[in-house]
Amino acid sequence: MAVKAAKISVYAWEGTDRKGSKMTGELSGLNPALIKAQLRKQGINPGKVRKKSASIFSFGNRIKAQEIALFTRQMATMMKAGVPLLQSFDIIGEGFDNPAMRKLVDEVKQEVAAGNSFAASLRKKPQYFDELYCNLVDAGEQAGALDTLLERVATYKEKSESLKAKIKKAMTYPLAVVFVAIIVTGILLVKVVPQFESVFKGFGAELPAFTVMVIGLSEFLQAWWWMLLGVLIAAIFGVRHAFETSQAFRDRMDTWLLKLPLIGTLMYKSAVARYARTLSTTFAAGVPLVEALESVAGATGNIVFKRAVLRIKQDVSTGMQLNFSMRTSGIFPSMAIQLTAIGEESGALDDMLDKVASFYEDEVDNMVDNLTSLMEPFIMVVLGVIVGGLVVAMYLPIFQLGSAI
Repeated sequence: MAVKAAKISVYAWEGTDRKGSKMTGELSGLNPALIKAQLRKQGINPGKVRKKSASIFSFGNRIKAQEIALFTRQMATMMKAGVPLLQSFDIIGEGFDNPAMRKLVDEVKQEVAAGNSFAASLRKKPQYFDELYCNLVDAGEQAGALDTLLERVATYKEKSESLKAKIKKAMTYPLAVVFVAIIVTGILLVKVVPQFESVFKGFGAELPAFTVMVIGLSEFLQAWWWMLLGVLIAAIFGVRHAFETSQAFRDRMDTWLLKLPLIGTLMYKSAVARYARTLSTTFAAGVPLVEALESVAGATGNIVFKRAVLRIKQDVSTGMQLNFSMRTSGIFPSMAIQLTAIGEESGALDDMLDKVASFYEDEVDNMVDNLTSLMEPFIMVVLGVIVGGLVVAMYLPIFQLGSAI
Protein backbone atom coordinates (compact mmCIF):
# COMPACT_ATOMS: atom_id res chain seq x y z
CA MET A 1 0.00 0.00 0.00
CA ALA A 2 1.36 3.41 -1.00
CA VAL A 3 2.28 5.75 1.82
CA LYS A 4 0.62 9.12 1.52
CA ALA A 5 3.12 11.97 1.42
CA ALA A 6 2.97 14.31 4.40
CA LYS A 7 1.45 17.69 3.65
CA ILE A 8 3.72 20.71 3.93
CA SER A 9 2.22 24.02 5.04
CA VAL A 10 3.48 27.58 5.37
CA TYR A 11 3.92 28.83 8.94
CA ALA A 12 4.38 32.41 10.17
CA TRP A 13 6.74 32.65 13.12
CA GLU A 14 7.90 35.16 15.71
CA GLY A 15 11.08 34.90 17.77
CA THR A 16 14.21 36.61 19.07
CA ASP A 17 17.83 36.34 18.00
CA ARG A 18 20.86 35.93 20.30
CA LYS A 19 20.88 39.67 21.00
CA GLY A 20 17.20 39.66 22.02
CA SER A 21 16.02 41.51 18.90
CA LYS A 22 12.53 40.58 17.72
CA MET A 23 12.32 38.75 14.38
CA THR A 24 9.46 37.49 12.21
CA GLY A 25 9.22 35.44 9.04
CA GLU A 26 7.71 32.48 7.22
CA LEU A 27 8.88 28.88 6.80
CA SER A 28 7.50 25.79 5.10
CA GLY A 29 7.31 22.59 7.13
CA LEU A 30 5.28 19.61 8.28
CA ASN A 31 4.29 20.96 11.72
CA PRO A 32 5.08 23.76 14.21
CA ALA A 33 7.52 21.58 16.18
CA LEU A 34 9.76 21.10 13.14
CA ILE A 35 9.56 24.80 12.35
CA LYS A 36 10.77 25.61 15.87
CA ALA A 37 13.60 23.09 15.46
CA GLN A 38 14.69 24.80 12.22
CA LEU A 39 14.66 28.19 13.96
CA ARG A 40 16.77 26.95 16.87
CA LYS A 41 19.37 25.63 14.39
CA GLN A 42 19.59 29.17 13.03
CA GLY A 43 20.17 30.59 16.51
CA ILE A 44 16.65 31.98 16.86
CA ASN A 45 14.60 31.48 20.01
CA PRO A 46 11.09 30.70 18.65
CA GLY A 47 7.96 32.25 20.12
CA LYS A 48 4.64 32.03 18.29
CA VAL A 49 4.42 29.69 15.31
CA ARG A 50 1.08 29.60 13.52
CA LYS A 51 -0.11 28.10 10.26
CA LYS A 52 -0.94 30.67 7.59
CA SER A 53 -4.57 30.41 6.53
CA ALA A 54 -5.62 30.99 2.95
CA SER A 55 -7.32 34.33 2.39
CA ILE A 56 -10.85 34.37 1.03
CA PHE A 57 -9.58 36.96 -1.45
CA SER A 58 -7.07 34.57 -2.98
CA PHE A 59 -7.45 35.62 -6.61
CA GLY A 60 -3.94 37.09 -6.56
CA ASN A 61 -2.49 33.74 -5.43
CA ARG A 62 -3.27 31.89 -8.63
CA ILE A 63 -0.24 30.39 -10.31
CA LYS A 64 0.67 32.21 -13.50
CA ALA A 65 2.30 30.67 -16.55
CA GLN A 66 5.26 33.04 -16.09
CA GLU A 67 5.88 31.49 -12.66
CA ILE A 68 5.99 28.00 -14.20
CA ALA A 69 8.51 29.31 -16.75
CA LEU A 70 10.61 30.82 -13.94
CA PHE A 71 10.44 27.56 -11.97
CA THR A 72 11.68 25.66 -15.03
CA ARG A 73 14.57 28.08 -15.61
CA GLN A 74 15.60 27.89 -11.96
CA MET A 75 15.44 24.08 -11.98
CA ALA A 76 17.63 24.02 -15.09
CA THR A 77 20.15 26.31 -13.38
CA MET A 78 20.18 24.14 -10.23
CA MET A 79 20.66 20.95 -12.24
CA LYS A 80 23.54 22.45 -14.22
CA ALA A 81 25.17 23.58 -10.95
CA GLY A 82 24.99 20.02 -9.64
CA VAL A 83 22.54 20.77 -6.80
CA PRO A 84 20.60 17.62 -5.76
CA LEU A 85 17.01 17.50 -6.98
CA LEU A 86 15.29 17.58 -3.56
CA GLN A 87 17.50 20.40 -2.34
CA SER A 88 16.71 22.34 -5.53
CA PHE A 89 13.01 22.21 -4.67
CA ASP A 90 13.70 23.68 -1.22
CA ILE A 91 15.82 26.52 -2.58
CA ILE A 92 13.43 27.39 -5.42
CA GLY A 93 10.24 27.07 -3.35
CA GLU A 94 11.47 29.54 -0.73
CA GLY A 95 12.19 32.08 -3.48
CA PHE A 96 8.55 32.46 -4.60
CA ASP A 97 6.35 35.13 -3.00
CA ASN A 98 3.16 33.43 -4.21
CA PRO A 99 2.03 30.91 -1.52
CA ALA A 100 0.26 28.81 -4.16
CA MET A 101 3.51 28.44 -6.10
CA ARG A 102 5.43 27.52 -2.94
CA LYS A 103 2.80 24.90 -2.17
CA LEU A 104 3.04 23.48 -5.71
CA VAL A 105 6.83 23.15 -5.47
CA ASP A 106 6.51 21.48 -2.06
CA GLU A 107 3.94 19.00 -3.37
CA VAL A 108 6.13 18.07 -6.35
CA LYS A 109 9.08 17.65 -3.98
CA GLN A 110 7.08 15.30 -1.73
CA GLU A 111 6.11 13.19 -4.74
CA VAL A 112 9.76 12.89 -5.78
CA ALA A 113 10.82 12.14 -2.20
CA ALA A 114 8.23 9.32 -2.09
CA GLY A 115 10.07 7.60 -4.96
CA ASN A 116 8.33 8.93 -8.06
CA SER A 117 10.28 10.27 -11.02
CA PHE A 118 10.31 14.02 -11.67
CA ALA A 119 8.17 13.60 -14.81
CA ALA A 120 5.65 11.34 -13.01
CA SER A 121 5.37 13.91 -10.20
CA LEU A 122 4.71 16.69 -12.71
CA ARG A 123 2.04 14.61 -14.48
CA LYS A 124 -0.01 14.70 -11.26
CA LYS A 125 -0.37 18.46 -11.80
CA PRO A 126 -1.76 18.61 -15.38
CA GLN A 127 -3.30 22.04 -14.82
CA TYR A 128 0.24 23.48 -14.56
CA PHE A 129 2.41 21.06 -16.55
CA ASP A 130 1.02 19.98 -19.92
CA GLU A 131 1.79 16.73 -21.74
CA LEU A 132 4.54 18.29 -23.85
CA TYR A 133 6.31 19.64 -20.75
CA CYS A 134 6.13 16.27 -18.96
CA ASN A 135 7.26 14.33 -22.03
CA LEU A 136 10.37 16.50 -22.42
CA VAL A 137 11.27 16.15 -18.74
CA ASP A 138 10.73 12.38 -19.04
CA ALA A 139 13.04 12.27 -22.07
CA GLY A 140 15.69 14.14 -20.07
CA GLU A 141 15.47 11.71 -17.17
CA GLN A 142 15.62 8.69 -19.46
CA ALA A 143 18.68 10.03 -21.30
CA GLY A 144 20.45 11.21 -18.13
CA ALA A 145 20.46 14.78 -19.43
CA LEU A 146 17.80 16.39 -17.27
CA ASP A 147 19.73 19.67 -17.00
CA THR A 148 19.95 20.08 -20.79
CA LEU A 149 16.30 19.20 -21.34
CA LEU A 150 15.12 21.49 -18.56
CA GLU A 151 17.08 24.32 -20.14
CA ARG A 152 15.36 23.68 -23.48
CA VAL A 153 11.96 23.47 -21.79
CA ALA A 154 12.69 26.73 -19.94
CA THR A 155 13.60 28.49 -23.19
CA TYR A 156 10.48 27.09 -24.84
CA LYS A 157 8.22 28.25 -22.00
CA GLU A 158 9.82 31.71 -21.88
CA LYS A 159 9.46 32.20 -25.64
CA SER A 160 5.88 30.90 -25.61
CA GLU A 161 4.81 33.17 -22.76
CA SER A 162 6.54 36.14 -24.36
CA LEU A 163 4.63 35.49 -27.59
CA LYS A 164 1.32 35.19 -25.73
CA ALA A 165 2.03 38.46 -23.90
CA LYS A 166 2.62 40.25 -27.20
CA ILE A 167 -0.66 38.96 -28.64
CA LYS A 168 -2.49 39.97 -25.47
CA LYS A 169 -0.93 43.43 -25.65
CA ALA A 170 -2.12 43.89 -29.24
CA MET A 171 -5.68 42.85 -28.31
CA THR A 172 -6.02 44.54 -24.92
CA TYR A 173 -5.09 48.12 -25.84
CA PRO A 174 -7.82 48.82 -28.45
CA LEU A 175 -10.44 46.94 -26.40
CA ALA A 176 -9.62 49.03 -23.32
CA VAL A 177 -9.90 52.28 -25.29
CA VAL A 178 -13.21 51.20 -26.88
CA PHE A 179 -14.54 50.38 -23.39
CA VAL A 180 -13.53 53.84 -22.14
CA ALA A 181 -15.13 55.46 -25.21
CA ILE A 182 -18.42 53.65 -24.51
CA ILE A 183 -18.36 54.76 -20.85
CA VAL A 184 -17.63 58.41 -21.77
CA THR A 185 -20.30 58.44 -24.47
CA GLY A 186 -22.85 56.91 -22.09
CA ILE A 187 -22.13 59.54 -19.42
CA LEU A 188 -22.49 62.37 -21.97
CA LEU A 189 -25.78 61.00 -23.30
CA VAL A 190 -27.30 60.29 -19.88
CA LYS A 191 -26.02 63.25 -17.83
CA VAL A 192 -24.98 66.09 -20.17
CA VAL A 193 -27.40 65.95 -23.11
CA PRO A 194 -30.55 66.18 -20.89
CA GLN A 195 -29.25 69.50 -19.47
CA PHE A 196 -29.07 70.95 -22.98
CA GLU A 197 -32.47 69.46 -23.86
CA SER A 198 -34.15 71.43 -21.07
CA VAL A 199 -32.54 74.62 -22.44
CA PHE A 200 -33.65 73.86 -26.02
CA LYS A 201 -37.28 73.51 -24.96
CA GLY A 202 -37.33 77.21 -24.14
CA PHE A 203 -36.16 78.21 -27.64
CA GLY A 204 -39.50 77.50 -29.28
CA ALA A 205 -37.69 76.87 -32.56
CA GLU A 206 -37.17 73.80 -34.68
CA LEU A 207 -33.98 71.96 -33.77
CA PRO A 208 -31.47 70.64 -36.34
CA ALA A 209 -31.95 67.02 -37.39
CA PHE A 210 -28.56 66.03 -35.96
CA THR A 211 -29.49 67.48 -32.55
CA VAL A 212 -32.89 65.77 -32.62
CA MET A 213 -31.20 62.46 -33.36
CA VAL A 214 -28.76 62.82 -30.44
CA ILE A 215 -31.59 63.84 -28.06
CA GLY A 216 -33.60 60.82 -29.20
CA LEU A 217 -30.60 58.56 -28.56
CA SER A 218 -30.20 60.14 -25.12
CA GLU A 219 -33.86 59.58 -24.23
CA PHE A 220 -33.67 55.96 -25.40
CA LEU A 221 -30.52 55.36 -23.34
CA GLN A 222 -32.07 56.93 -20.24
CA ALA A 223 -35.15 54.73 -20.56
CA TRP A 224 -33.48 51.46 -21.54
CA TRP A 225 -29.91 51.63 -20.24
CA TRP A 226 -30.55 48.74 -17.86
CA MET A 227 -31.73 46.55 -20.73
CA LEU A 228 -28.70 47.42 -22.89
CA LEU A 229 -26.38 46.73 -19.96
CA GLY A 230 -28.10 43.40 -19.32
CA VAL A 231 -27.83 42.39 -22.98
CA LEU A 232 -24.12 43.36 -23.01
CA ILE A 233 -23.34 41.37 -19.85
CA ALA A 234 -25.36 38.39 -21.11
CA ALA A 235 -23.53 38.51 -24.45
CA ILE A 236 -20.11 38.58 -22.75
CA PHE A 237 -20.95 35.66 -20.46
CA GLY A 238 -22.64 33.80 -23.31
CA VAL A 239 -19.61 34.07 -25.56
CA ARG A 240 -17.31 33.08 -22.70
CA HIS A 241 -19.46 30.07 -21.82
CA ALA A 242 -19.66 28.98 -25.46
CA PHE A 243 -15.88 29.36 -25.80
CA GLU A 244 -15.27 27.21 -22.72
CA THR A 245 -17.83 24.48 -23.46
CA SER A 246 -18.19 24.27 -27.25
CA GLN A 247 -15.31 22.99 -29.36
CA ALA A 248 -17.24 23.90 -32.52
CA PHE A 249 -17.53 27.52 -31.36
CA ARG A 250 -13.79 27.68 -30.59
CA ASP A 251 -13.02 26.25 -34.01
CA ARG A 252 -15.19 28.86 -35.74
CA MET A 253 -13.53 31.62 -33.68
CA ASP A 254 -10.06 30.39 -34.67
CA THR A 255 -11.01 30.34 -38.34
CA TRP A 256 -12.67 33.76 -38.14
CA LEU A 257 -9.72 35.38 -36.35
CA LEU A 258 -7.32 34.35 -39.13
CA LYS A 259 -9.52 36.19 -41.67
CA LEU A 260 -9.45 39.56 -39.89
CA PRO A 261 -7.39 42.24 -41.72
CA LEU A 262 -4.63 43.02 -39.18
CA ILE A 263 -5.33 40.74 -36.23
CA GLY A 264 -5.53 37.77 -38.61
CA THR A 265 -1.98 38.34 -39.86
CA LEU A 266 -0.77 38.66 -36.29
CA MET A 267 -2.49 35.42 -35.24
CA TYR A 268 -1.15 33.63 -38.35
CA LYS A 269 2.48 34.59 -37.69
CA SER A 270 2.21 33.72 -34.01
CA ALA A 271 0.83 30.25 -34.90
CA VAL A 272 3.74 29.66 -37.31
CA ALA A 273 6.17 30.75 -34.58
CA ARG A 274 4.60 28.39 -32.01
CA TYR A 275 4.67 25.51 -34.51
CA ALA A 276 8.36 26.02 -35.30
CA ARG A 277 9.38 26.65 -31.68
CA THR A 278 7.58 23.56 -30.34
CA LEU A 279 8.81 21.26 -33.12
CA SER A 280 12.36 22.55 -32.74
CA THR A 281 12.31 21.93 -28.97
CA THR A 282 10.81 18.43 -29.15
CA PHE A 283 12.96 17.28 -32.08
CA ALA A 284 16.14 18.60 -30.42
CA ALA A 285 15.18 16.62 -27.29
CA GLY A 286 15.38 13.41 -29.30
CA VAL A 287 11.64 12.87 -29.71
CA PRO A 288 10.89 11.09 -33.04
CA LEU A 289 9.41 13.43 -35.65
CA VAL A 290 6.02 11.69 -35.87
CA GLU A 291 5.59 11.76 -32.08
CA ALA A 292 6.82 15.36 -31.95
CA LEU A 293 4.20 16.43 -34.49
CA GLU A 294 1.48 14.99 -32.23
CA SER A 295 2.57 17.36 -29.44
CA VAL A 296 3.03 20.26 -31.86
CA ALA A 297 -0.55 20.00 -33.14
CA GLY A 298 -1.98 20.95 -29.77
CA ALA A 299 0.59 23.68 -29.13
CA THR A 300 -0.13 25.80 -32.23
CA GLY A 301 -3.13 27.40 -30.50
CA ASN A 302 -5.31 27.44 -33.63
CA ILE A 303 -7.62 24.75 -35.03
CA VAL A 304 -6.66 25.50 -38.64
CA PHE A 305 -2.99 24.83 -37.87
CA LYS A 306 -3.85 21.88 -35.63
CA ARG A 307 -5.67 20.13 -38.44
CA ALA A 308 -2.86 20.92 -40.88
CA VAL A 309 -0.20 19.54 -38.49
CA LEU A 310 -2.20 16.34 -37.92
CA ARG A 311 -2.38 15.85 -41.71
CA ILE A 312 1.38 16.48 -41.90
CA LYS A 313 1.90 13.86 -39.20
CA GLN A 314 0.01 11.30 -41.28
CA ASP A 315 2.03 12.22 -44.39
CA VAL A 316 5.37 12.00 -42.56
CA SER A 317 4.43 8.60 -41.05
CA THR A 318 4.05 7.27 -44.61
CA GLY A 319 7.53 8.45 -45.60
CA MET A 320 6.84 11.90 -47.04
CA GLN A 321 9.37 14.65 -46.30
CA LEU A 322 8.27 17.25 -43.75
CA ASN A 323 8.86 20.24 -46.03
CA PHE A 324 6.87 18.67 -48.88
CA SER A 325 3.95 17.89 -46.58
CA MET A 326 4.05 21.46 -45.23
CA ARG A 327 3.91 22.77 -48.79
CA THR A 328 0.91 20.60 -49.73
CA SER A 329 -1.00 21.78 -46.65
CA GLY A 330 -1.16 25.24 -48.25
CA ILE A 331 -1.02 27.07 -44.93
CA PHE A 332 2.68 27.58 -44.18
CA PRO A 333 4.71 30.50 -45.59
CA SER A 334 7.34 29.74 -48.23
CA MET A 335 10.25 30.87 -46.03
CA ALA A 336 9.32 28.39 -43.29
CA ILE A 337 9.05 25.62 -45.90
CA GLN A 338 12.41 26.46 -47.50
CA LEU A 339 14.28 26.58 -44.19
CA THR A 340 12.67 23.27 -43.18
CA ALA A 341 13.85 21.73 -46.47
CA ILE A 342 17.41 23.00 -45.82
CA GLY A 343 17.26 21.58 -42.31
CA GLU A 344 16.17 18.16 -43.55
CA GLU A 345 18.85 18.05 -46.24
CA SER A 346 21.64 19.18 -43.89
CA GLY A 347 20.54 17.15 -40.86
CA ALA A 348 20.04 20.31 -38.79
CA LEU A 349 16.24 20.44 -38.72
CA ASP A 350 16.05 21.64 -35.11
CA ASP A 351 18.41 24.57 -35.82
CA MET A 352 16.51 25.63 -38.93
CA LEU A 353 13.16 25.42 -37.14
CA ASP A 354 14.64 27.50 -34.33
CA LYS A 355 15.56 30.15 -36.92
CA VAL A 356 12.01 30.06 -38.31
CA ALA A 357 10.58 30.50 -34.80
CA SER A 358 12.93 33.40 -34.00
CA PHE A 359 12.12 35.12 -37.30
CA TYR A 360 8.35 34.98 -36.82
CA GLU A 361 8.58 35.88 -33.13
CA ASP A 362 10.45 39.02 -34.19
CA GLU A 363 7.80 39.62 -36.86
CA VAL A 364 5.06 39.42 -34.24
CA ASP A 365 7.01 41.77 -31.96
CA ASN A 366 7.46 44.35 -34.72
CA MET A 367 3.86 44.03 -35.83
CA VAL A 368 2.58 44.59 -32.29
CA ASP A 369 4.71 47.73 -31.99
CA ASN A 370 3.50 48.99 -35.39
CA LEU A 371 -0.12 48.22 -34.57
CA THR A 372 0.17 50.08 -31.27
CA SER A 373 1.69 53.09 -33.04
CA LEU A 374 -1.04 53.05 -35.71
CA MET A 375 -3.87 52.48 -33.26
CA GLU A 376 -3.05 55.51 -31.11
CA PRO A 377 -3.89 58.20 -33.73
CA PHE A 378 -6.77 56.12 -35.07
CA ILE A 379 -8.34 55.78 -31.63
CA MET A 380 -7.84 59.50 -30.96
CA VAL A 381 -9.71 60.26 -34.19
CA VAL A 382 -12.56 57.92 -33.22
CA LEU A 383 -12.83 59.44 -29.75
CA GLY A 384 -12.65 62.93 -31.24
CA VAL A 385 -15.46 62.16 -33.69
CA ILE A 386 -17.70 60.66 -30.99
CA VAL A 387 -17.16 63.30 -28.31
CA GLY A 388 -16.86 66.15 -30.83
CA GLY A 389 -20.03 65.02 -32.60
CA LEU A 390 -22.00 65.14 -29.35
CA VAL A 391 -20.62 68.59 -28.53
CA VAL A 392 -21.48 69.91 -32.01
CA ALA A 393 -24.98 68.44 -31.80
CA MET A 394 -25.59 70.28 -28.52
CA TYR A 395 -24.15 73.64 -29.56
CA LEU A 396 -25.53 73.69 -33.13
CA PRO A 397 -28.95 75.08 -32.07
CA ILE A 398 -27.20 77.79 -30.03
CA PHE A 399 -25.11 78.81 -33.07
CA GLN A 400 -28.19 78.89 -35.29
CA LEU A 401 -30.07 80.98 -32.73
CA GLY A 402 -27.15 83.41 -32.56
CA SER A 403 -27.07 83.80 -36.35
CA ALA A 404 -30.84 84.34 -36.45
CA ILE A 405 -30.56 87.18 -33.92
